[in-house]
Amino acid sequence: MPEGWQWDETLFLGSAPYYRRGRLPYAPGLADAVARELALDGRGRLLDVGCGPGTVALDLVEHFAEAVGVDPDAGMLAEARREAAARDMADRTRWVRARAEELPLGLGTFTAVTFGQSFHWMDRDRVARTVLDMLEPGGAFLRIADLKGERLDTEGLPYPAVPYAAIERLITGHLGPGRRAGQGVLRHGTPGDEATVLARNGYGPPRRLVVRGGEPLERDSDTVAAWVFSLSYAAPHLFGDRLADFTADLDRLLAKTSRDRRFSERLPSTEVLLWRKAPPSHRHRGSGDPPR
Repeated sequence: MPEGWQWDETLFLGSAPYYRRGRLPYAPGLADAVARELALDGRGRLLDVGCGPGTVALDLVEHFAEAVGVDPDAGMLAEARREAAARDMADRTRWVRARAEELPLGLGTFTAVTFGQSFHWMDRDRVARTVLDMLEPGGAFLRIADLKGERLDTEGLPYPAVPYAAIERLITGHLGPGRRAGQGVLRHGTPGDEATVLARNGYGPPRRLVVRGGEPLERDSDTVAAWVFSLSYAAPHLFGDRLADFTADLDRLLAKTSRDRRFSERLPSTEVLLWRKAPPSHRHRGSGDPPR
């Protein structure tokens, strides 16, 4: 969980209708890459923690008998249920409103537990320990995110690039310099170094998978605006009675950048960090215990 910040239920308040439309998808081939790595045969169970509108769970469920999504935001779960029904996956999915810290919730054991850009919002040590007990022998903890530091050149694409830096400045101009998160402010950003957290809680060493993206994408002003409102630090409720003013300023910025309000970008690659449940002989050691 971010230092000096307390979770509250408004973190993504109002963002759910924008999330699936605005966020870029993970790289094609993610589900197949995970299935190969875990030797999935369609019989296991998947738990997606901080599932949002079901992005990860619904992409992976074809390789499992069942997927369970857990999220504290009712709007996100409503979107997940709608999408599951649209994909004819309602009978293979279950959506539970709860914080990760409330697990295990009697949900049973799982072949894999996924965190799609969500683990940093949680009490990571507590959740890591709980999830370890929920994993079957040989099960895997997976952290899925866009590949950081990747250079995605838009040269030669038909439309201007999305003006991300200008959008960030616009958000700051309306909400102030401290990055908002629910009712609080992220003064120190979000934490990283999951490897250290997982190691001290009984997991084996991580394995890294990269699923390459790079495909050209076309976006319009509506999908770019949806991306903005899908962000925790630009959730609609944060603007209060200034939401219409911000929306108008954003629309002007996008129109100025692209006359026909169309934009080009490339799909990011996806990074998967995967930790296996360590053998029992290794899990009893505390953090910092020397090998025996």
